[in-house]
Amino acid sequence: MADIIRSIRGMNDILPDVTPYWQAVETALKEVLSGYGYQEIRFPIVEKTELFCRSIGEVTDIVEKEMYTFNDRNGDQLTLRPEGTAGCVRAAMQNGLLNQTQRLWYMGPMFRHERPQKGRYRQFHQIGVEAYGFNGPDIDAEMILMTARIWKKLGLTGATLQINSLGSTEARLAYRDVLVAYFENHKEQLDEDSQRRLSSNPLRILDSKNPAMQALNDAAPKLIDHLDDTSRQEFDTLCQSLDDAGLEYEVNPRLVRGLDYYGKTVFEWVTEHLGSQGTICAGGRYDGLVSQLGGKGATAIGFAIGIERLIALLETTDALPDIPSIDVYFVAVGEQAARQSLLLAEQLRDQVENLKLITHCGGGSFKNQFKRADRSGARWTLILGDDELSQQVVGVKTMATGEQETVAWDALASYLKL
Repeated sequence: MADIIRSIRGMNDILPDVTPYWQAVETALKEVLSGYGYQEIRFPIVEKTELFCRSIGEVTDIVEKEMYTFNDRNGDQLTLRPEGTAGCVRAAMQNGLLNQTQRLWYMGPMFRHERPQKGRYRQFHQIGVEAYGFNGPDIDAEMILMTARIWKKLGLTGATLQINSLGSTEARLAYRDVLVAYFENHKEQLDEDSQRRLSSNPLRILDSKNPAMQALNDAAPKLIDHLDDTSRQEFDTLCQSLDDAGLEYEVNPRLVRGLDYYGKTVFEWVTEHLGSQGTICAGGRYDGLVSQLGGKGATAIGFAIGIERLIALLETTDALPDIPSIDVYFVAVGEQAARQSLLLAEQLRDQVENLKLITHCGGGSFKNQFKRADRSGARWTLILGDDELSQQVVGVKTMATGEQETVAWDALASYLKL
């Protein structure tokens, strides 16, 4: 007997008892985003590898270690998307969407070859939100306030907002020299990754998750103390907008984000309920990415929410959404009754909006059918046998109370609307 083929490690099945929670969360997200005027965009999960090398940065963990990259039969080097922003920018540029302001969102799987652990998978799912062509910090504030409204709609607690500013490109270059000088004086304390990044991308050292690096990073010069005047003013305005809205936040000077294209505002929503994988939403400004990818410069900001982590947090905090139960399970005994039950079920679906009705299929005794009805969690069980068939009625049992009554076929729709 052949061995069972199993899923790839870190790429998980989402089973029917869980998918209703995904659907409820996705629906809530879509409702909030559409309420702010954001429109859905869909783009491929496979892109040219060059897109991610140029956007994310070649000296990043994602590009160096984590991307699923392969050569197709034409010899082109392709990559399964590790994040959504680069593909969204590419699609917007290619299809002429950047000629005017855009508010966009997308949803789907991303792929990174990481060591699988709770909250970190090789195939994971995100909802991403991007806005193009907006100047000033008001769109930054809208993005952050929108995420807070999503949490409110989901009844989510236990998440904290952290914000920072990375300043302009010029300010970061000046700060880079200050940071390199600091780390050069403590070079013996740097781990292997940090020593490698010291010459290529020293800001990423601040993003290190190595506990042995934390004290050194805490004492490092802070970028927020080296901002240019414009970035400082925009960050102060953003903070004032959040204060005006009554939204609590923490300014985290070590928040630099892991992707090279970010500048000015960056933010994360984090939680202590999920262990080391505590970031459930992250984003920021990336005004230079469009020109970096060969397009005409356009301001841009976006964020992404990890669906797996969001659902895990909802579960941990007992805030998973209620899932609508089955309304009706239709039991039919006998060949003629089974055929008639299918017709009656279709009529009921026409007449009762959003009715959740399971028609028993596959035959079986009345006893076994009723067991399935009970396991379905249905509010009512409809019973159709030879006697009911001859009288054109159906037995209706209310499962919670055990009460049963007889209802005529033409009165069923009205009964089920109660």
